[in-house]
Amino acid sequence: MTQENPFIQMRRELHLIPEIGLEEYKTHDYLMSKIKELPQENLKIKTWETAIVVRVKGSVGEKTIGWRTDIDGLPVIEETDLPFRSTHEGRMHACGHDVHMSIALGLLTYFSSHQTVDDLVFIFQPAEENVSGAKIIYDSGFLNDYMPDEIYALHVKPDLPVGTLGTKVGTLFAGTCAINVEFRGTGGHAAYPHESNDMIVAASQFINQIQTIISRSVNPMEGTVITLGTMHAGTAGNIISGYASLTGTIRTLTSEMSKLTQQRVRDIVKGIELSYNCKIYLDLDQGGYYPVVNNEVETLAFIDYMTKKKGIEYKDMETEMTGEDFGYYLDKIPGTMFWLGVDCPYGLHHPKMTPNEKAIPFAIEHVGDFLEKKANKLL
Repeated sequence: MTQENPFIQMRRELHLIPEIGLEEYKTHDYLMSKIKELPQENLKIKTWETAIVVRVKGSVGEKTIGWRTDIDGLPVIEETDLPFRSTHEGRMHACGHDVHMSIALGLLTYFSSHQTVDDLVFIFQPAEENVSGAKIIYDSGFLNDYMPDEIYALHVKPDLPVGTLGTKVGTLFAGTCAINVEFRGTGGHAAYPHESNDMIVAASQFINQIQTIISRSVNPMEGTVITLGTMHAGTAGNIISGYASLTGTIRTLTSEMSKLTQQRVRDIVKGIELSYNCKIYLDLDQGGYYPVVNNEVETLAFIDYMTKKKGIEYKDMETEMTGEDFGYYLDKIPGTMFWLGVDCPYGLHHPKMTPNEKAIPFAIEHVGDFLEKKANKLL
């Protein structure tokens, strides 16, 4: 199967209208317009807010093979000189979700007129970047009547050439957990520290102590990263601050390590409260950003197929500390996620990220062949 230029054009039209998670109204309308142009005989469409699920009925329908694409953009000011650069100020498809959507539309277009034995389900999911749309639509029951027996997805990778696919068995991406901390004590004059309760000092001790989680609580053979990205406190150099706040992220390769790290953060908070006689409000929010753990059976079948198929450069990938809410599906449904090379000098989330569009027909052809074999019980 081969589909080309129409889907490159769709990518460009989608690139014009990036929207933040759960606000993808124009994107939703655009996708629905393209889906409704397809032969409807074997299609069943369901929507919720900006999410869309399309079931393609198989001739037997014994199993359901799922394909997921994310549809949201990022709060990034685009710095490309593309003729189809974003028309939404301060918004950009800097993570390649426009490419993901055009590929999904290409796959859906093909299967709408090429019936397979098993059912196929295409999930156009909102809010991957900000609030874990995967968790929202799964937990809401939106997928209950369309639940896949196995599920697949891809993500563009700028530093791989077009024509390359890559993945691995086990953890491909880390799980993430947001850290939000507020320190509340008693402010006062800098000349009278004994009458105050300095939350800058308390916050500083917290910063130092949580880094010891990695060096002293985590197995050195396992990966964990704790980063604090913001700190806000104080109003003047001669005033002791009675308030401080921090935000950051925890990234781990397993759910078990995430639970351990979060518990150690809670333990440290209790100690800081006692040591500095203050109140600390801690919020650890993992949401749906579980580690992306590729199931062995499905992933080995994918790797075996792609390594033997002509026209593909397959690459074994290393685990990365980036996060993806596709891990929430994989925690419940066997499947795999893989990288798609798009050959760009700028990385994901960069304001000049410009994927090579030749990756779109390449993915539609080769991923489509894989899904067709799966849905026809030939793999």
